[in-house]
Amino acid sequence: MSQAPASGTRPQPLPAAGFFLLAGVTLFWGANWPGMKIALSELPVWWFRTMSVGFGAAGLLIIARVTHGTIRIPAREIGPLVLCAMFAFLGWHIFAAYGVSQMPAGRASIIAFTMPVWASIFGSFLIGEPFTKPKVIGLLLGLAGLAVLMGEDLLVFGSAPVGAMFMLLAAISWGFGTVLFKRFTWTAPVATVVGWQLFAAVVPIAVVALVTEPMPDLTQLSLKAILALAYLFALPMVFCQWAYFKVVSIFPAAIAAMGTLAVPIVGVYSSALILGEPVGWQELTALVLICSALASVLVVPALLNGRGRT
Repeated sequence: MSQAPASGTRPQPLPAAGFFLLAGVTLFWGANWPGMKIALSELPVWWFRTMSVGFGAAGLLIIARVTHGTIRIPAREIGPLVLCAMFAFLGWHIFAAYGVSQMPAGRASIIAFTMPVWASIFGSFLIGEPFTKPKVIGLLLGLAGLAVLMGEDLLVFGSAPVGAMFMLLAAISWGFGTVLFKRFTWTAPVATVVGWQLFAAVVPIAVVALVTEPMPDLTQLSLKAILALAYLFALPMVFCQWAYFKVVSIFPAAIAAMGTLAVPIVGVYSSALILGEPVGWQELTALVLICSALASVLVVPALLNGRGRT
């Protein structure tokens, strides 16, 4: 834990590169949602995830090899790495793919970014972070946002609750995996650790794809799907996976959280622009409630204690 600056000491300026990374994560992860919707309209879920997670793993390990000269992971860290990968990557990617395939992409992005709320709750039990009043408020606001999105469809037993439940499981899995990642000490660079976690996740995904789904004919993909895949592989799966953990490692929690708050906003409006999805009172109300939940859990505590961390 770092100490607060001594009285009269000017705080060190935050690295400008970090702000560019944060802006990139916000924009590219936000626009990831309509891209996923387009790709999943032409590819089965398990093959889509085999391709995207595999590409992400290969890209990050190549970056790690070029920039750091090695992709070696100490033997004692392999077990924790695989455990984290099962939740932060395997659970997240599979549940999210099924979720976004069964509901509007903008709504899916709102539910997905309840993740920090669940991570905050898990952190109280796994790494001893206090379960504070702002966390309770955040949980209640997040649940209220989910109720706004799901309530009407639950009453009529529509198909959207299935997608919403998958997205909720994705957010919970990602949150649990993120706390596990924080619990362990990693000696390898971020790109190496994340690259191997993606590799650990893609192996079971590929096995399930081979057993349960016919191999897709990629020559039949539309130009729109090809462009969506190219975008998803290069930016959300490689750049954002690396940049997310890099931003968390170099920025105070409050600043990193502000970027997270903006991702579902970009997701909702990019889905409206690209896919023509409607943005009504339910989406706007849920967006406000869930962004308020994230602010309660992540931003408010850091601002109150004046140290830039929750």
